[in-house]
Parts: sequence; structure tokens; C-alpha cells
Amino acid sequence: MVDIAGAQTEKSAGEVAEARQALLSRRAHVMRPATLSRCVGADEEDWRHFASHWEDLAADGYAARHGTHRLRRYGHFLLDRTGTLRPMPHLAFAQPEETNRLHVGEDRHFEPLTDAFVADPLFKGLTRMLGQVATCLHDADEWSVKVHPFRVVASADADGQPTPEGRHRDGVTLVTSLMIGRENAVGGQSTVTEPDGTQVLATTLHERGTLLLGDDRATLHEVDPVRPADGTRPARRDVLVTTLTARRNAERDAQVG
Repeated sequence: MVDIAGAQTEKSAGEVAEARQALLSRRAHVMRPATLSRCVGADEEDWRHFASHWEDLAADGYAARHGTHRLRRYGHFLLDRTGTLRPMPHLAFAQPEETNRLHVGEDRHFEPLTDAFVADPLFKGLTRMLGQVATCLHDADEWSVKVHPFRVVASADADGQPTPEGRHRDGVTLVTSLMIGRENAVGGQSTVTEPDGTQVLATTLHERGTLLLGDDRATLHEVDPVRPADGTRPARRDVLVTTLTARRNAERDAQVG
């Protein structure tokens, strides 16, 4: 059972510190499921319940234009130093032009996160922990948190494309990808590189609760296509992508005004 208040034991606090140090030294880090579960105070039943939200995603019509069968939802929050998570109005999702070559200058409208997803203690505990990790990259009073649960589907005649835009940045401070589940899937290797193409890290997220963290200011990332292991059945890859961006004073002032 998720225990947000008690999640930060001495051991888990040390593991959060280890993740911070890895981000500072390597610019990318993988947290293993047992480590992440300790850091957010979650057990197997919490993870199973959290994964059930991926059965309630909506079709991504923008990805379909490029031949990618993808389901998703989207939410935007503010996270402060105290761990308070505040939902923002549900608006279009837009990325800086230099970060997404497929949707230049386009506002994309996605279905919002469900109330059940937002209320899930595991989601709240995870997001607060990410805020603790991100402090090594920027000493921010407040973070803009954007949340994207994804399901990519592949078939024998159509690979699943987790990153159809190719190697890219998201234009944020911290970018994370959390494995929720895979079924009948091969491929899907995640690669993090320096801007000159030097590989920083390459890993395939297999086990639920594996978390990949990256300093988006200093690296680029991409994920290889997913294919069915058994071509007679579809494959799926479920992940939660969460990004944190340090908010500038001017942004906070505008929000107050």
C-alpha cells in the first residue's frame, strides 16, 4: 500500500541522493523497480492498480497521421518545494519548435487525465519524488510538471513508434520514462546521447517500475520501434512520460497576475 508520508526512509532518501548524483555526473540514470518502490512507498498491488489506468487511454490522432498507433492522455500540474501538487487548466500541449520536428508550431489537444489517475497515491508519490530528484539540476521553488501516459501498439505489418520524431529533446529540465507494462513486444530500446551523438546510456525498459531519468538540457533521447514477438497478435508498450521544467520568476509573476 502506498505510504506517501513514510516513503522517505533513510535508505530511500539515500537512493534519491544516488539518482541526483548520477544525473549530475552522467546526465542519465536508471532506477530499478525495487528502488523506486521503496522511494515512493509502493507495493505490487499499488503497481497493478496504477497500471489499470492504461486501459482508459484515448486515441492519439496526431500520431496516426504518421502511421503510429498510439493511445494517450495528458495533464499539467505545478509542484512546489513542499510537495504540493496543483492541477493547471487543461489546455493544448505545445512543444518548442526545435524539439519536435513532426508538429512544428502545432497545438495538440489530448484528452485529460482521468480523475482516478490524478487521485492515485502512486502518481502523487512518484511526482513528488521526481521533484526531489530534479533539485540537483535546478534549485527551483516551483516546477511545471507535464504528464503523459502512453500506449504504443504494434502489429505484424506496422511497427510501434514510441518516438516517431527520432532523437530529440523535450525542451524541459528533467525528462523521465517509467515502464508500466509490455506484452508480446520486442525492441523498444531507449538511448540517451550527448548533442554530438556520443552515447550516454542505452537500456530496454522491461520490468514494471523501471524508471529512466535524463537531464534534458544536456542530452537527447529516442526509443527504437516496437514489434510483436508473435506476429499473429498485437504488441503493446505502456509507459508514463513525466517532464519537469523549472519555472522562472516571470512565469510565476504572470500566474499570480
